[in-house]
Amino acid sequence: MNRKYWLFSILSIFVLVLAACGSEEENAGEDNEITVVAQTTPMTDVVEIAAEAIEEPYTVKLVEVADNIQYNEAVFNDEADASFAQHEPFMEQFNAESDADLVTMEQIYNAIVGFYSPVYDSINELEDGAEVAIPSDPTNEARALMILDDADIITLADGVTYEASVDDIEDNPKNLEFTHVDLLNLSSSYEDGIPLVFNYPTYIEPLGLTPSDAVLLEDDDENTFALRVVAREGNEDSDKIKALNKAFTSEEVYDFLDELAEKGHLEPAFEPGEK
Repeated sequence: MNRKYWLFSILSIFVLVLAACGSEEENAGEDNEITVVAQTTPMTDVVEIAAEAIEEPYTVKLVEVADNIQYNEAVFNDEADASFAQHEPFMEQFNAESDADLVTMEQIYNAIVGFYSPVYDSINELEDGAEVAIPSDPTNEARALMILDDADIITLADGVTYEASVDDIEDNPKNLEFTHVDLLNLSSSYEDGIPLVFNYPTYIEPLGLTPSDAVLLEDDDENTFALRVVAREGNEDSDKIKALNKAFTSEEVYDFLDELAEKGHLEPAFEPGEK
């Protein structure tokens, strides 16, 4: 064999081996990276705190999205490992509509939702025929209607709960007029002067409002609508997701949520160290 050819062959093999080793190291690094999709604060804050708390060799990469569709699509299409942006009824709605297989993991916190008014100082001032802005997505529509039902402002049909719609209202003594609005646009409804508007603390806060300004708040002792980590079915028992769950229920995350709880924004839905 020609000596120059022999040296070239040995060098080529050496380069290929190095490339293979580098590829294995890169793949191993990627396998230890957990991609989590979230939408806005404080959800994104929680992801970042969990990223600091997660145990080696895992790292967390936060991907922020702008709407209530992208985070489920990303997890469902295997573009992300998990999301942190929704409660279980909302996820179940997505599964039903998209024939998806997402599953909920840990309960993290329950947002203090309710109704706000640019017109009334008290829910007792609610006038006959008043317009009420409620979310256009089915699960949050049901959540809003259940709050009004619990306050005896309307009466829902017996047995109707998390799938309630305005069609299930059996008694509406104040003849309220319901307007369906995209969840992200409800704050604009408040600014437009609609007398009663459902909203989340996250979305109403830019207007300088907090749950203490609401005229009617939800009472959800069972944490039905607690925000959860969501993953794909079959992936929930992986080491990566187990590590992620542990980080989300860490002391660091709890302390952050506890500070927000003191301001009335939310209630933690777990005790640290449970996982």
